[in-house]
Amino acid sequence: MERKNTFDEIAGEYDKYRPSYPAQLFTDILELAAINESDSILEIGCGTGQATKGFVDFGFDNLTCIELGQNLADFTREKLRNSPNVNIINSPFETWKGEKSSFDLAISGTAFHFIQPQEDGYRKVFDLLSDKGSIAFFWTIHIPSFDDVSNRIRESYKRNAPQLDDSQNPTIEKIIDERSVLTLKDGLFKELKVKQYICNHSYTANEYISLLNTNSRHRLIPEDVRFELFGEIITAIEEHGGTLIKPQAVVLFHAKKNIK
Repeated sequence: MERKNTFDEIAGEYDKYRPSYPAQLFTDILELAAINESDSILEIGCGTGQATKGFVDFGFDNLTCIELGQNLADFTREKLRNSPNVNIINSPFETWKGEKSSFDLAISGTAFHFIQPQEDGYRKVFDLLSDKGSIAFFWTIHIPSFDDVSNRIRESYKRNAPQLDDSQNPTIEKIIDERSVLTLKDGLFKELKVKQYICNHSYTANEYISLLNTNSRHRLIPEDVRFELFGEIITAIEEHGGTLIKPQAVVLFHAKKNIK
């Protein structure tokens, strides 16, 4: 199973345990994009509608949302049933026939990296935007911690799933550099603005396991290995006070369509 398909199995859990995006993110996007409430927004990979609802809550509900997973699309459609202007389309973005559409803003929350190849994804978005349009793609990024409980959990990963050892993760700076290059590649977009939002979240042992169970890379671990790993993580958290503080970043990349 591909990583992008794992989320469709757990729509309810994903919506319950994944932290929501900070309100300041939406404020900044709307300011940078300079759009009106009636302007049209395209969302690529709406998932359970966390970002979708963020825009709706700000009064921007003219949204067309493309979602690969049938269960995720159904979940978001029900979640936003009182927002009739939100249109949820169950389709891979790569094959969606939206060429006659024209959007003023394209958004994607922790999803656009699944569009492959990335160059084709950016080209398709470019073609779907109006001349005044812009993109606002944002990602939740894990920040490694090195306190006692985090180090103990890291040792469990090294034993059971070394490919998930977060000490080997690229830095936020490297991720930003690589994404910036992709965003500006081929001259499709210009005036790139990058913003970071850092926050801490507190989890009990069981809550943290529920969160990990919504992560695509964890869901692809063999079940017996995942059972062993999660058991060790629960023990580590409970023996260090019962609560884990997890820092994370949300990074926004906003750029305008480049009309030459």
